[in-house]
Amino acid sequence: MASQLAFKSRIASTSALEKIFNAQEMIASSHIAKARTVAMEAKPYSDAIFDAVQALVAHTDDIRHPIVRKDEKNPRVAVLALTADRGMAGAYTSSVIRETESLLARLDQQSRQPQLFVYGRRGVSYYRYRNRSIVKTWEGNSDRPGVDVAREISQALLETYMTPAAKGGVSELYIVFTEFINMVVQKVRVLRMLPLELIRPDQEQPEEAIDAPVPDDEHGHQGDDRYAALYDFEPSPQEVLDAVLPKYIQSRIHECLLTSAASETASRQNAMHTATDNAKGLIDDLTRKLNATRQAAITQELTEIVGSADALNKEEE
Repeated sequence: MASQLAFKSRIASTSALEKIFNAQEMIASSHIAKARTVAMEAKPYSDAIFDAVQALVAHTDDIRHPIVRKDEKNPRVAVLALTADRGMAGAYTSSVIRETESLLARLDQQSRQPQLFVYGRRGVSYYRYRNRSIVKTWEGNSDRPGVDVAREISQALLETYMTPAAKGGVSELYIVFTEFINMVVQKVRVLRMLPLELIRPDQEQPEEAIDAPVPDDEHGHQGDDRYAALYDFEPSPQEVLDAVLPKYIQSRIHECLLTSAASETASRQNAMHTATDNAKGLIDDLTRKLNATRQAAITQELTEIVGSADALNKEEE
């Protein structure tokens, strides 16, 4: 009897968990459409400002601006990890932490000194528990980040980057985030935001771009990206890049926050769907074991009744 009570208790608790998992899945399902749309709509703007910055820098070969060049003797490097505030998202946060740890290990091997910045309560708890030094943290609304938090993060990182090496500044900025590919695939990426990695027009183009037909312009020149347009800077390249740099950093960070939020929501939906299915399977397995236990108890009772009846009959004879 005690065994049957134990099975009934486990079935009841698993059923309660199944309801929680199912509710979390439904909540994530209601949020994923908006999160995916916002992330996809933000990408063209981020790509546009990235292309604009590359175009500006590509036409100023002699420029010495922090956006493309920094003191290489400074070993300090800033690393921003974007994690989640809440759990129940499968391997979302652990994948970001694993990639961050790999990046930190590579920087240590290169005799660099990484300075860690963390967004998300789960990542903050992980590194604080391990007594890892964290320069600054941000928490709250990791699944629905706003412009304000993107501005705050970008200002903190830009201030760290623009600070001279003698006063504790850094020479590079990295961000570890999860890129939203689709509902099933989310890929952890490491992006070096500063200094900007330039793709020169004379560099080898992707295979699909090389094979694509390119129309001629009215002067008979091929109209591909290898022939760049000329730019005039007003008032000067230095002032233009000074104005573009904060907008570039904020735009890239905001895009990374949005695509990470979409990835977190998708991971949570997939994890809760799997957990719901596992709970249902566990309930079915426990129900079978309960029925087997109940059947064994009934069989035992019948065996005892039949045995007692046989014993009485033998005594009467």
